[in-house]
Amino acid sequence: MSIHLSKNARVVLEKRYLKKDRKGKIIETPEDLIARVARTIASVDKIFDPKADVAKTEQIFIKLLSNKWFLPNSPTLMNAGRRLGQLAACFVLPVEDSMESIFETLKHTAMIHKSGGGTGFSFSRVRPEKDVVLSTAGISSGPISFMSVFDVATETVKQGGTRRGANMGVLRVDHPDIEVFINSKNDPHMLNNFNISVALSKIFMDALKKDADYDLINPRTGKVVKQVSAKKIFDMIVASAWQTGEPGVIFIDRINQDNPTPHLGDIEATNPCGEQPLLPYESCTLGSINLSNMVTQNTLDLNRLKRTVHDAVHFLDNVIDANKYPLARIEKMSKGTRKIGLGVMGFADMLIKMGLTYDSDKAVAKAESVMSLISKESQKASAALAKKRGNFPYYKDSIFDNPSTPYMRNATTTTIAPTGTISIIADTSSGIEPIFAVAYARHVLDGKFLTEIHPLFIKIARKEGFYSKKLFGEIAKTGSIQSLDVVPDHIKRLFRTSHDISTKWHVKIQAAFQKYSDNAVSKTVNFPPDATKEDIKKVYLSAYKSGCKGVTIYRYGSRDHQVLSFGMEEKESAKIAPRPRPMRTHGITERISTGCGKLYVTINSDEKGMCEVFAQMGKTGGCASSQIEAAGRLISLALRSGVNIDAIIKQLIGIRCPSPAWQNGKMVLSCPDAIAQVLIKVTNSNFSEIKTMIYICPECGAILSHEEGCLICHSCGFSKCS
Repeated sequence: MSIHLSKNARVVLEKRYLKKDRKGKIIETPEDLIARVARTIASVDKIFDPKADVAKTEQIFIKLLSNKWFLPNSPTLMNAGRRLGQLAACFVLPVEDSMESIFETLKHTAMIHKSGGGTGFSFSRVRPEKDVVLSTAGISSGPISFMSVFDVATETVKQGGTRRGANMGVLRVDHPDIEVFINSKNDPHMLNNFNISVALSKIFMDALKKDADYDLINPRTGKVVKQVSAKKIFDMIVASAWQTGEPGVIFIDRINQDNPTPHLGDIEATNPCGEQPLLPYESCTLGSINLSNMVTQNTLDLNRLKRTVHDAVHFLDNVIDANKYPLARIEKMSKGTRKIGLGVMGFADMLIKMGLTYDSDKAVAKAESVMSLISKESQKASAALAKKRGNFPYYKDSIFDNPSTPYMRNATTTTIAPTGTISIIADTSSGIEPIFAVAYARHVLDGKFLTEIHPLFIKIARKEGFYSKKLFGEIAKTGSIQSLDVVPDHIKRLFRTSHDISTKWHVKIQAAFQKYSDNAVSKTVNFPPDATKEDIKKVYLSAYKSGCKGVTIYRYGSRDHQVLSFGMEEKESAKIAPRPRPMRTHGITERISTGCGKLYVTINSDEKGMCEVFAQMGKTGGCASSQIEAAGRLISLALRSGVNIDAIIKQLIGIRCPSPAWQNGKMVLSCPDAIAQVLIKVTNSNFSEIKTMIYICPECGAILSHEEGCLICHSCGFSKCS
């Protein structure tokens, strides 16, 4: 067995997946990994049939993985056959309206994060801020304050360096604290380990359509506390999403219409990227078919696709039993419903190979036909397994409990999940997203970058005779080929990136896949920088009307220093000479805590105003101190060049390092962030709307891409949501 891997894929595997000894030395090959995973998952067959030919199943799984026809979610690749053994990616935990429940869930969250999983919660049952606490005659601090506690706990658990904790926080639109929730992430110091989504009800959407008021309900009493305009709340959601990309929205009643086990309760929350609605204590086992590798001679190989679906369902169902669950309650619920989520990656690359443009009716039709086949075949495969192994234990009273579906092994079979890291391993496009760039700069070492070119573009450019290294350098400046005269128009149409495609086509493709997915779809609708709030509003309403279960948007440029996946553009700048440093200054020194230690920030002024900032770490020496000194010198240079203090603050605030700290109840994300906070405090800066976020990969320094409802590094495979 051998597996062909790109350079990027090898980097990702070596960094995240391959076994290492205690000194960090890699002790397995990619082929060893595939054999380890296939052997572990195939061995489950013996549980249901002692005479099962496990060796045959193992070879089927090896072929499935080594050909990159299908890959399971990252925890399965990382942990199958290893001591940790936790193979699921996503979990939902309950948050009830009591201190005991909240902190029990917090403990369980830490255990899940330590095992490599992400968690979703609904905070809708928590009584609102300033509500009465009967046991103490005090007042409640509300759901947002408890979310902050979960956020800090997540920051603390590092998950052994392989996967960082991620959370989804959901609040119903009829909760009295909904306005605070909507705006909670407009401050970059808030909830950095959370994605947030508003659960929009049918009652709310009907009120919005009628431009009417709707009820806000205290979850403790079940009583209406006041009425509010649906349009006002919807406009707040839109405004916040326009500014920061959050909150997302989920259509909670539509999700529960498709709840396969309503007798077990209502679904209230999803996993961190929003595509997997789950009941409390459920987990879901996910995996994705590489559609690009289902194409042979420019045609979709339907026989290969069907066989892959059946083998993948077999694989995922086995994972449920091979898994070592972090909690007994999670094991009981997960084995009770046996939810799996078979999805896809490489959709955009598949379209390119077939000569179809992403933003076209033909692409929408192809999305529907492909996902319809996967849905149909995955249910056939699940039914076939049920005949051999039995229905899922909570089958009775489920939506399948009828004569037409007497057999069903899994309560759900399909989900379109993010594939950021595994799509790099498979060397294909992420999920159902368009290609994010035709060429882009990949961080290597010591600040150096290499230009990565889409392999299908190289192949076509050579075939059509316009290949040149100079051309690729031009493409890397923006990632797009749409303005390049040398590229033929029919090639431009094939290689349209996420920002070349209008938002309506993003929604149409998402809706096409949602139509045949049991769970939901992880996708980002990308907007250009000049998009208006009205544009975003139209997408939300369009997603609702077209049958989506939720939607995530991102407006390019909505935060300073944001995703610049290709930004090598050259910009002209004015040449400014700073005034000389004065002989005498006066000022103050402020101490602030950082993850590196105590930082002393000195701000000096002369008769012309602020002219100097420098900082010193309590402990001297080292790389951190030299970088702090460099930052101070550059800030001072900017001040003496007449740069507005607010502009300087905007460049520093929100920069993150791996070791944030807390001071006076406020998070200090890094030394530059600390300097910015001191500048705001000491100078009484007018910079009150803190919304800057630096999207730099914390592991390799490359710039992150916003897709599949998450931040993803195409260089090293880092994902903020996993």
